Amino acid sequence: MYELIDDGCSQVERGTIMEEKGNPNSIKLPDTLEVFRNLKNAKQFAIDIGGSLTKIAYYSTVSFRRVYYATDNIDMKNGENQDDKLDKFIYTYSEQARLHFVKFETKYIENCLDFISENLVNIDERKGKSIKATGGGAYKYSKLIQDKLGLEVDKEDELTCLITGCNFLLKNISDEAFVYNRNGSPEYEFQTADPHVFPYMLVNIGSGVSILKVESDNCYERIGGTATGGGTFWGLGTLLTKAKSFDELLDLADKGDHRKADMLVKDIYGGDYKTLGMHSDLIASSFGKICPRQNAESDYNEADLARSLLFAISNDIGQIACLYAMMHNLKKVYFGGYFLRNRSLSMHTISFSIKYWSRGTVQSLFLRHEGYLGAIGAFLKGTEECDGEKFSWLENYAGSGSNRTQLTCGKRIDQLELDRWESPLTFCPLLKDPSTYIPDTVDLNSDKEAREYWLNCFEESIENYVKYAIASQPTSDTAAKRAAMFKEKFISRVQLLKIKPFAYGNLTVRGLLDTINQCLKEFDFPDPYLIQKRTENEYALTLLQERLEELDSLDIMERQKEIVMGVLAGNTFDWGAKEIVALMKKGDFDFKQARKQIPARPWLIDNLDEWVQKICNKPYQKIAIFIDNSGVDIVLGILPLTREMLRQGSKVILCANSAPALNDVTYSELIVLLRHAAAICPIISKGLNDGTLKSMETAQGGPCLDLSRLERELANELNTVDLIVLEGMGRAVHTNIDAEFLCDSLKMAIIKNRWLAKRLGGEMFSVVCKYERINN
Repeated sequence: MYELIDDGCSQVERGTIMEEKGNPNSIKLPDTLEVFRNLKNAKQFAIDIGGSLTKIAYYSTVSFRRVYYATDNIDMKNGENQDDKLDKFIYTYSEQARLHFVKFETKYIENCLDFISENLVNIDERKGKSIKATGGGAYKYSKLIQDKLGLEVDKEDELTCLITGCNFLLKNISDEAFVYNRNGSPEYEFQTADPHVFPYMLVNIGSGVSILKVESDNCYERIGGTATGGGTFWGLGTLLTKAKSFDELLDLADKGDHRKADMLVKDIYGGDYKTLGMHSDLIASSFGKICPRQNAESDYNEADLARSLLFAISNDIGQIACLYAMMHNLKKVYFGGYFLRNRSLSMHTISFSIKYWSRGTVQSLFLRHEGYLGAIGAFLKGTEECDGEKFSWLENYAGSGSNRTQLTCGKRIDQLELDRWESPLTFCPLLKDPSTYIPDTVDLNSDKEAREYWLNCFEESIENYVKYAIASQPTSDTAAKRAAMFKEKFISRVQLLKIKPFAYGNLTVRGLLDTINQCLKEFDFPDPYLIQKRTENEYALTLLQERLEELDSLDIMERQKEIVMGVLAGNTFDWGAKEIVALMKKGDFDFKQARKQIPARPWLIDNLDEWVQKICNKPYQKIAIFIDNSGVDIVLGILPLTREMLRQGSKVILCANSAPALNDVTYSELIVLLRHAAAICPIISKGLNDGTLKSMETAQGGPCLDLSRLERELANELNTVDLIVLEGMGRAVHTNIDAEFLCDSLKMAIIKNRWLAKRLGGEMFSVVCKYERINN
């Protein structure tokens, strides 16, 4: 039996309180079906049926385990005292909402509906209920859906669904929109999250073209369009070539040379038309060379005609869209619809046309998941489960993008999965300009050397995750098998990213780390490093009193310097750093040795003197510290810093991850750590009692920090902060090293990766101590 408890983060079901060796003996292996995952728990359906592609959306709940330290609100039972409880872990079972979007060819719709019907558990519960449907096929296949699923078909307006779906993706999915630069570096330039989504223009290219102006969620209008669209391309292509499908026609265009069919400026003028600023390679007349033929060398083939046709239609769409955007003073134009399909040639032609006709004043943007707009919009109609004021959504990289299927038709099926965060996320209010904020320091899409290094690095290090995952569940008879499945899945993702680095948006170190954590969770490893973290926390706490006494023996200026040294020394203890792991596994690498490893000044980035001068003269009123690792890092590094700030009269917020990642401190662990530290340090105890010391969760679940997606409660608290402290490589180097704030900031980290240190111009153990003041 389970009962609801409050774990300090959210309501979860209470499982058996276990020691670290009390894991369940047997854990059911996760569903290995690659598409239509968790179908048996599906709660609600929507469908978008086009002439060629069908998209199905459904909402389900996914059960998973969580493990964390016991907290004060655990009931006392069986005569156990509180101290006994604190030495144990809580395993809980929780449910998370998930959105699934599956895309397949419409000609296989009957197979897919059969598969859905056969795999739904609660068949009787569907009677009398409806499914939201949009697209032309909502009418054509209405009876088929009713017969197969037993659901009434509730038809929704197609354009309204497109806009609703587009708004949802732009607000919730990182790296959803991108600029396409053919042969550029990067080829795909993904856009950062922008708090100001509106206004924009949406150009939907289906059989025809609809152009919509969107000013808010509820304010939009169709401002124009053209009958020359995807249907025109397909129709004329069928007359001009032997292509039997839309994709076959696009493949043909990829191989062609339009110059054999199109008349260029140079064909008329012998070169550039400089008076009008027209380059010699511009198309002067589509199909202009077809008749009359000049000579045998001008003969064309079907591929040339297909390419010429694609250019003719794409250029016209781009020019018309550009004119409407300029008429309505819209700077952002998003393109979607069946015609594009993320094909590079089509995107390049439209991008070129928009840039040419607007002289660079209008930006053409494309969407990673443009094929799902209608299905998303139809699903969102009347669903409280997706209320943007209550929840946020994050892409589940472990489940998205699969091309494998076990359907009887055996055809390729695409999917997108989104996991619900149980509260709204928002931008950090301390960011100087949220619209230009880029969390990641290095774009691996454009940096080939960095991409090759980090992909190989993660591939080589995955075995460490496997070992700790198995060790975290010593009595489970399925741990080894699940760990092998985790490894296989992540390695396959790395191999794909080596070929298509843009497959999941902007490729970054942060994204790779997030993918690892999502895959671990998917295979039921809630926190592989929990035992390691507990051991290190307990050891570090035994040294805290001595460390505080050592600091108290120094004068104020020396104490401030030594506190920073302690933060840096503590930050060395990172189980995500390969060379540091090798040192720690020897068993004789401790805090004092780490302190000695800190190089002599000046450091790689060295603002220590400015920091000491400021903090000795005028303390801050309220400080937010985004913490990193467990053990020595938090206990001997961050807690002495926190204590010093409290002693100076500052209020301090310690900001910790909401979910586990490597040996990083989680919010629930921080609560326990602070209670133990309070028993040792009266200043920390007083801070907890009078509210000047608070712990808060960040809504992050990885070793890096994305300040565009913070817990709203934390964001509200940050409004009155006058110093933000970012600690560790993940939060202050891989991300946010260049972030600018409206308040003073202190970024501290030890570079624990030899390649990265060299790239930044330093050596192993180089120091980043970057202090920036707003009002000097």
